[in-house]
Amino acid sequence: MVVKVVVLDYGFGNVRSAERAVARAGAEVEITRDYDAAMNADGLLVPGVGAFAACMTGLREARGDWIVERRLAGGRPVLGICVGMQILFSRGIEHGVEADGLDEWPGTVGPLKADAEHAVPHMGWNTVEAGEGSRLFAGLPADARYYFVHSYAVHDWEFRATHAAMTAPTVSWTTHGGPFVAAVENGPLWATQFHPEKSGDAGAQLLSNWIETL
Repeated sequence: MVVKVVVLDYGFGNVRSAERAVARAGAEVEITRDYDAAMNADGLLVPGVGAFAACMTGLREARGDWIVERRLAGGRPVLGICVGMQILFSRGIEHGVEADGLDEWPGTVGPLKADAEHAVPHMGWNTVEAGEGSRLFAGLPADARYYFVHSYAVHDWEFRATHAAMTAPTVSWTTHGGPFVAAVENGPLWATQFHPEKSGDAGAQLLSNWIETL
């Protein structure tokens, strides 16, 4: 059975790179903002580059906020990448401008901490400390490296389970001038701060791991 993935085209993200990488990982891919196609696909990939507020504006104009909400309400998988991960949090603050996110997770996207050894923007390869039991990083060695390009991140994980029966999300971390969230797995909603589509064989394996869950 062929797995169908839609890469949501809302004007913010390298959709062609994502298309090629997902196809390489074994899925049939369509780039579109069509509501029905995005809702009916086995998996929805939400890329993102640029400023948080601009991405949110573009997403709303494409009804992407509604698509993500409705898919998750039905338990249908969504994968956010880079700013496509950041907008899943409550808010983002860039250059003193605060913007609301999709609020799927509580938390604030804020500036990376620069120092003498860590320039901003963060552009380069980092290892990731995968959360215990991670399915996203299954089969990948601890020293695998992933490609990051960003100036903002989530430094504090604020989600708390509201009752004992709730399964806590799996959170993976990395460091650049301080720790920040590198990836989250939360039921049907997964996301990475890094770019798996630019992360070579490790990124291809990671995307394959996601596709296998669809």
